[in-house]
Amino acid sequence: MKFVGPVVLAVSCTLACPLSAAAGTPVFQLNDLQKLVNLSDPQIAPDGKQIAVIVSRPDWTTDKNLQDIDLVDVASGDTRAITWKRTDIAAPRWSPDSGRLAFIAHDEETKQAQIFVLSMRGGDATRITETKYGVESFSWSPDGKQLAFVTADEPANEKAIKAHDDAFQVTDNNFLARAALTPWHLWVIPSAGGSAKRLTQGNFSLQTDQQDSAPVPAWSRDGRRIAFTRFPGPYWGPSFRSVIASVDANGGEPRTVVSGEGAGDFTYALDSDTAAYLRPRNGDQNNGNAVYVDNGADGRDVTQAAARNFSNYAWLPRGNALLLAGEDGTQAALWEQPLTGTAKKLDLGDVQANPELSVSNAGAIAFIGSTPAHPGELYAMSSTHSKPKRLTNLNAFADSLMLGHSESIEWTGPDGFKEDGVLTYPTGYRKGQKYPLVLVIHGGPASASTLHFSPLPQLLSAAGFLVFQPNYRGSTNLGDAYQHAIFRDTGRGPGNDVMAGLAAVEKLGSVDQSRIGVSGWSYGGYMTTWLTGHYGIWKAAVSGAALTDWVMDYTLAYYQQGDTYVFGGSPWLAKYHDIWRDQSPIAYAQNVTAPTLIMGDVGDPNVPLLNSYEWYHALRDNGVSVEFYAYPADTHFPSDIVRTTDVYKRWVGWMTAHL
Repeated sequence: MKFVGPVVLAVSCTLACPLSAAAGTPVFQLNDLQKLVNLSDPQIAPDGKQIAVIVSRPDWTTDKNLQDIDLVDVASGDTRAITWKRTDIAAPRWSPDSGRLAFIAHDEETKQAQIFVLSMRGGDATRITETKYGVESFSWSPDGKQLAFVTADEPANEKAIKAHDDAFQVTDNNFLARAALTPWHLWVIPSAGGSAKRLTQGNFSLQTDQQDSAPVPAWSRDGRRIAFTRFPGPYWGPSFRSVIASVDANGGEPRTVVSGEGAGDFTYALDSDTAAYLRPRNGDQNNGNAVYVDNGADGRDVTQAAARNFSNYAWLPRGNALLLAGEDGTQAALWEQPLTGTAKKLDLGDVQANPELSVSNAGAIAFIGSTPAHPGELYAMSSTHSKPKRLTNLNAFADSLMLGHSESIEWTGPDGFKEDGVLTYPTGYRKGQKYPLVLVIHGGPASASTLHFSPLPQLLSAAGFLVFQPNYRGSTNLGDAYQHAIFRDTGRGPGNDVMAGLAAVEKLGSVDQSRIGVSGWSYGGYMTTWLTGHYGIWKAAVSGAALTDWVMDYTLAYYQQGDTYVFGGSPWLAKYHDIWRDQSPIAYAQNVTAPTLIMGDVGDPNVPLLNSYEWYHALRDNGVSVEFYAYPADTHFPSDIVRTTDVYKRWVGWMTAHL
């Protein structure tokens, strides 16, 4: 793989011989990425005694993540692995009596993801499904005797497809599709194993091709009905029109229970007929997610007073309050939300809470949290009134490193918005000294930079850079008005926000204004290309998986109809055509002067790599110093340790060489 010599040398020296080396304390380096242990999907048992959590460790030799499910004792913190040599583990879920744990994992016999059930009394896990196309999600019935699960249908023309009579109609699929998708539907099976029974069928679907995770079926407390998210079809494009439906557990015609489009993540309160669900506030896709409560009447937004985005929720005991997760400024926070009244923010100290939540029958809480100086670990709280207790120390190596100090910075931006971001100082920082600055802009745009441990800023910090992670309109951390302000203003408004934040950082006096770089991935890549086309201050840029042409992205990516919510209508209608072009960075490519590194994945269905090809040729033909590296992966960002390390090596190396 060709890479400019001086950049490689700069990376090697910077990461092996950091500024703080004289102090004798190591800093975060590229090979430390291999030590990072990832914890996910914590599930506290209904009795509150144990927490099951998925633990993933990268293996450089195989370039795979080695997974197991760990069982953590809440009282003592004692931990033991309860799976062995399983792959593609997902969704550990406790039986209602806490006596069994079900999970999804790859099955060697069927070559698909299947449900396994493990008894806490010992023995091996038993596979209870043998679906042809794998299980997407599942849930226990209230009596623990059945599991409801979601799986894809077989193609109606499967034999013809094998004979290459396989042309498929293009509808809402992305341009990388090689076959028409079939819908996902609902089935039930005895939890001890046996024959599965189909409950739903039709052109609608219980899953789409690009969901981050499949919606989980929700059993009513008497076990007679199962509620589910009903999408118009199996493609993500029209998924914004989802509703909530339910079906009798013995079969029959589904009926709609929540008709408001965009509804999802429906759950019942423990031992109650009251249910909650997420939906963009007031049905406006440009607002944040609200939590609605429905007890048989129309759903009511119990989070209306907060008017901000909540990324997840869980019921608290007795069904009179909810636990909410979301960003609050540069904090990843939790709130207790009564069904009537104002939400109360929980005191987590400096712990930043991952939105995956789990609550026991008595109200104990489990979540993954990190701090600015320590990667994710498992935390527990005995109630919403207690302080977080860390139960694991799987990333203990980070405590022996000298890390760049991170802090929140605030400013008043355009249109009077109160804005914020995260500033990380170089390791070995000395007040009064000037440092080069790198902007690392988050993607989304419906996301936010918070004070959690983040590897890339720490690698840049170790290389001697100030690192600024600005939030901007469209971010989810400062309320609906701020998030909604990106409507029909996808580039110019956010760009002005970022530049106002940069000015605030420069006022602190530590920035060498002759050495400033800008970078980001996904929407952060979009912002990078936008900013380099509108401001001439940048001495280097890294554009990762960047959307550069809105019209092309609408035409080829899986977003499709999703993009229209940002602009109000299709780019192929005269009424909307000009704004799609005006907000596309490619229209300003001739203004770019910053040396630019472009990266992306070949099979990215989210932001097709064609965007990057277009940007590369535009810059190259205009005499800009540009290099472009593509990864042979079908993801939006490489998910394996070898490619991830290469991305960060090139990112830091490009900034080091040019700043």
